[in-house]
Amino acid sequence: MGLLFRSLAMLVVVIWFSRLSDLSAQSPSGQAPALDALLQDYAYRAFVHPKTGVPYDAQVPSNLTGIEIAALRLRSGSLYRRGVVYKEFNIPVGLTESPYAERLVLVYQNLGNRSMVYYPLPGYSYLAPVLGLLAYDAINLSAKNLPLLDLRASRDPINIEFQDVKPTPDGTIAKCVTFDLDGSVNLSNVRSGNACSAVQQGHFSIVVESLAPAPSPVTTNNVSPPSPGGGGKKKSNSKTWIIVGSVLGGLALSALLAFLVLWVHKYKERKHLEEMEKAADVGEALHMTTVGDTKAPSAMVTRTQPTIESEYVP
Repeated sequence: MGLLFRSLAMLVVVIWFSRLSDLSAQSPSGQAPALDALLQDYAYRAFVHPKTGVPYDAQVPSNLTGIEIAALRLRSGSLYRRGVVYKEFNIPVGLTESPYAERLVLVYQNLGNRSMVYYPLPGYSYLAPVLGLLAYDAINLSAKNLPLLDLRASRDPINIEFQDVKPTPDGTIAKCVTFDLDGSVNLSNVRSGNACSAVQQGHFSIVVESLAPAPSPVTTNNVSPPSPGGGGKKKSNSKTWIIVGSVLGGLALSALLAFLVLWVHKYKERKHLEEMEKAADVGEALHMTTVGDTKAPSAMVTRTQPTIESEYVP
């Protein structure tokens, strides 16, 4: 029974880990908020001798090579009255933040070749890297995990002029994509000069619909092609069923062995009982005698014959 319980426990663990790996593979974009918090920390480290209105390029950890970040500290009132040009972002006058902060920091992100990792967009390809603009309170330049300020344009929109944009493939139309902080995704038309517009902070890029692969040539064999999009899932399911089948087979084998052990034990007991009965049948039979009206077995006893004292010769 202990072996059966261990096998059942192993089956549950295998199925649970298989399900867990599937769930983790289906949600890569969940890493984005953690990335924002980490980049805020490293951007603030660039303020060794901070000056207001001066952008500072910051370093990222080695495992995030390819991502560029910068930090710019501004007075809230000055940003509202004058606006600012910051990297690819042209921020107009009238920009407000909530809750109000006397000074704020604009953290700039360029995710480079990691754009698809943190902001996957099925059915589309990136023509430009994802750029981010996030606002934080500047009251403590050593703080980590700061909450975001709600940054919005109250007059003209923020203009984003992308650099190093890939050519648009023939037969496709480039689109601006905006990843809002609430998780929503919005598409809009690209303006002249590879520019996009936004009314609030977030992450932005230029994308194009992925071209469908060319159909494969028709062959004369009778092998039916696999259904599209289901190959990886079928392979994953087949591996899971192979593992489940192996565990169930082990359970069945364990049950069979337990049954054989029990049958052998019962067989030995039965043989021993038969031998005892056979020995009793071939033993010496007791003689019967009558005691009153009842017959009962009696053993034959040979007693020593008495000797008369007068016949004793020393």
